[in-house]
Amino acid sequence: MPEVTLAEAATRYATTLKESARAAAVPELNRFVRWYGPERPLSDLRGHNVSLYADVLGPATAESSRRANHVRSFLAWLKKDGLAASNFAPHLRLRKGNRFEDIPGAAADSVELTADGIEALEAEIESLKAQRPKVREEIRRAMLDKDFRENAPLDAAKEQQGHLEARIREIDAMLKRAVVVQEGGLAGRVRVGSAVVVKNLNSGALTRYTIVGPTEASAADGKISSVSPVGKALLGRGVGEEVQVSAPAGTLRFRLEEVEG
Repeated sequence: MPEVTLAEAATRYATTLKESARAAAVPELNRFVRWYGPERPLSDLRGHNVSLYADVLGPATAESSRRANHVRSFLAWLKKDGLAASNFAPHLRLRKGNRFEDIPGAAADSVELTADGIEALEAEIESLKAQRPKVREEIRRAMLDKDFRENAPLDAAKEQQGHLEARIREIDAMLKRAVVVQEGGLAGRVRVGSAVVVKNLNSGALTRYTIVGPTEASAADGKISSVSPVGKALLGRGVGEEVQVSAPAGTLRFRLEEVEG
């Protein structure tokens, strides 16, 4: 009997979720499956693999914690359903806070971001602040129900308010520490804001990335965080240099082919 792959297990898990929960969970499950390898047998999964995925999610924030919880629920289900011998969920531990001290050349109390990244954060915080009156009104209406013992709308509204205010505080703190990436620097060396082309020496594939600040990463747009395993390995490197990155499939070797910016 063929072994169950991670992709097959994720598909099975998704069918057990209610429609609303499935819509929220599937995108993150797909990211985890693509990262680990959809065709890899589930029996190969180890706690060490799961712990490495925490670097992909980045430091603990409201958003990264939400994404991590979807994966943890899936990992716990694998054990409960008998597809995994162990519950790997506890291995997915996010770093506390924003450890920007890992970025070479950046002060511990500063955050290197591109101008676009700062603009996006400013737009997001304004949008979040604009939601405050609506959330307060939802709480006020829910409180009209005097039976607080089972007031689900009130609980939901207060939870939403908590997430909203936490994200506002987080962005505000980042903006206060933000340092715009300046033009110049070491010519031909990778820094935040650089566009690079790397060759995977294992497969021969060429990939183009843009190295961005921790808040700007977007796999769909080819933007990788400067604190991700690949981003950290490339910072400060020049064309022709080779780097090694640990991944679930083994050690990956890349050669830097082009650097722009």
